Amino acid sequence: MFSQSRWLYATQRSSIITRARLQENVLRTSFASNQRYWAARSRHYSSQLGDDKSGHISAGPNEGILFFDNVFPLKVQKILGVPFASHNKPPTFLNYFISPGISGTDPSQIIGQAGSKSDLHIKATDVILRLKEGGAFVKFTHDGSTPTSEIEKTLQQYLKENRIKPWWSPFRRMHVNLVRGRPWIEDLFRLPTSRLRVEFIPSEPGAEAVELSQEQLYSFFRQYGKLGDIITQPPDSKILPKFAYLDFSNMPKAIMAKNCMHGYLVSEAEGGGKKGTLLRLTYEQKIKGHWIRDWLVNHPRIVIPIVAALVAGLTVVVFDPIRTFFVKAHITRSWHIQDNKIYKWIKGYATDIIKWRHRRDDDARMEAVWDDRKGNIDQIQTWLMETADTFIIVQGPRGSGKRELVVDQALKDKKYKIVIDCKPIQEARGDSATINAAAAEVGYRPVFSWMNSISGMIDMAAQGATGVKTGFSETLDSQLGKIWNNTATALRQIALDSRHADDKDSHLGDDEWLEAHPERRPVVIIDNFLHKSQEGGIVYDKIAEWSARLTTANIAHVIFLTNDVSFSKSLSKALPDRVFRQISLSDCSPEVAKKFVITHLDADVDDDPPPKDGSPKIVPSESRTDLGELDTCIDLLGGRLTDLEFLARRIKTGETPTKAVHEIIDQSASEILKMYIFASDDDGSTKLWNSEQAWLLIKRLAEKENLRYNEILLSDTFKTGGENVLRALEQAELISIVSGPNGRPAVIKAGKPVYHPAFKRLTEDKVLRSRLDLAILTDLTKIENATIEKAENELLLLSKLRSQPSQMAPRINYLLAKLQASQEKVETYDKEGKVLKKVLGDEY
Repeated sequence: MFSQSRWLYATQRSSIITRARLQENVLRTSFASNQRYWAARSRHYSSQLGDDKSGHISAGPNEGILFFDNVFPLKVQKILGVPFASHNKPPTFLNYFISPGISGTDPSQIIGQAGSKSDLHIKATDVILRLKEGGAFVKFTHDGSTPTSEIEKTLQQYLKENRIKPWWSPFRRMHVNLVRGRPWIEDLFRLPTSRLRVEFIPSEPGAEAVELSQEQLYSFFRQYGKLGDIITQPPDSKILPKFAYLDFSNMPKAIMAKNCMHGYLVSEAEGGGKKGTLLRLTYEQKIKGHWIRDWLVNHPRIVIPIVAALVAGLTVVVFDPIRTFFVKAHITRSWHIQDNKIYKWIKGYATDIIKWRHRRDDDARMEAVWDDRKGNIDQIQTWLMETADTFIIVQGPRGSGKRELVVDQALKDKKYKIVIDCKPIQEARGDSATINAAAAEVGYRPVFSWMNSISGMIDMAAQGATGVKTGFSETLDSQLGKIWNNTATALRQIALDSRHADDKDSHLGDDEWLEAHPERRPVVIIDNFLHKSQEGGIVYDKIAEWSARLTTANIAHVIFLTNDVSFSKSLSKALPDRVFRQISLSDCSPEVAKKFVITHLDADVDDDPPPKDGSPKIVPSESRTDLGELDTCIDLLGGRLTDLEFLARRIKTGETPTKAVHEIIDQSASEILKMYIFASDDDGSTKLWNSEQAWLLIKRLAEKENLRYNEILLSDTFKTGGENVLRALEQAELISIVSGPNGRPAVIKAGKPVYHPAFKRLTEDKVLRSRLDLAILTDLTKIENATIEKAENELLLLSKLRSQPSQMAPRINYLLAKLQASQEKVETYDKEGKVLKKVLGDEY
């Protein structure tokens, strides 16, 4: 076994040494071949700078000059700018890769092979390489039996049939053309281009050159390749010598034309004038100064959309991840020091040493309320554990404790939750303020809201210049969409961050895992939804659509907190095929309300300084003798939490419960007058009701607590647009509409419990009542007068008929009865109005 291994090792080592020696021999052979090639070429060249170093080469009798292209790669011309670089042969380090001997593009060898195949008696005498032009001049001799033009065609046919292609140009073969002029083989650092400048020079001093036309130039130069354009001098140009520009389709064709036609003498027969005209060709740079800037300025229709796309792409690539990071940090409270474990430990340690004043939490005051609403809290927590992809709606009037119920109680132990308050977003004035308000709610930053206005002005200016919209500016809709989309991305990442590789459901995809684990999803609370919904719904529509995507994609649970009873109309657009889960919060019962007020009174006892005599602190609920009035006061005030808290504060200042309630009622009465009665006269453009309609409801509700919905609609005051008026007053919280069977509106009640005694207080004011009742009577009188006028006009029209058939009698009787009834009402309103005017004249 050991001897066999040694034999294998020796065999492999011998093979490696053999291959290395072969490669060394190949390199040596290649190096020697190149050295012999360049040595032979050097002996073969007459002069690299032309005859007598004049820069020109000429052909004698039975001689000719050919130009071959594609001998060297054109890209190698950039190396010529390096110091000590030769213009005649490649640098040494490239000589082994692109020399004509290796690439098979040696012109002298091609001439020899072509001559042997076609019996041409030609011989290459000189080869002048043009490295920067990628070609070579070849001077040859012939026996004179074959014209040079036939030699050119024979070589061209040979290259076309054999298609010699060097390795650096696999798609373009070599070409050859006869040099008709007197080429200039300068070694200046002038790089070739696809544009040639053709100057028309006199053939001898004192002679006159002829400017060739485009047709003549085309006939001379089209044989060297496709011409893109021929540009001649303007007729009034004073520039001498006269010239023209030739634009070839590519650079190799321009190189071939320049080297073959430079110094060509255009004879008189060819249109060159009496003495002939010489053509002097040079390369012309097409790139002019500031061409990029000029192109950008001159093409706004292309540039501005490209710039907008680049800005949008930069925003998505750079800023979107940063914004998602900040939103995620806002939801997880990563930077809130109060949630830091070290901070909590230090705070607790310091509290043990220094006895701080301990302020009881507000939850102690709300214990009675939460005990009463324990079923609602449990219901919300149960829904959050289920997979159903629908909304949870908590609806109730202002001050009913919706936010405290959801955030502080139902979601007390929920780690990841975010509250989005629609009120500051909806009340923001202007697009920039709205964007800033929405971004602040979710922690979206950085926000470039000022760019929205600037881009809008740029877009307007660009549209005026180009005539079309560039799309540079973004609408409020798209900006809000970006904010909500980044928030959705952050919520999804938060939900998936709790996923571990060792979970039993780790094999599931992200979407399937989110659907299987509803308890891991964050909770989004939309507070004050449909706040001032009559002012416009773009904010609410975007939030509803975004919330629908969150629930249907199982990214997060969404809970809406709203005061509006018509929320389903707005949310059904976002989720038309879902049944919402709804909780309606009402006012507290009298027992809970009384307990809430007493708890509120006793809540701040611990913060009061102890008595100086050392006696125990006085508890208000035990020391005050007037708390027995609370039962009667709460019956007047109702169970609205904000009103109960206001009552407790007033009692704490030393007022009796009865006086505090009467003050609250008086304040509510003043508020009603300001918001619903007098303000509607001055601001009728934004309110859908008038003072007469609001007063009629106040007067009726003061007499009885509940009104029939259709009864109000049938009254003459609500004859026009009655349902819209009632909905507007419900949105403004003057009234509340209770649904009956099948969800139809059935009962009208006061908007807040305290409003009912406030209504009574207002109707007890004789002057106010007389004034507003007189306004109602005036409005009703106008309605009846309009009815009378309409009936009279129809009766007048019927009286003008020549014959009155018997069939018209029922209609005439109907109109007369209607006219009589309206007239009786007008007389009644007039009598009642006189009484009211007398009261207004006598009372202050």
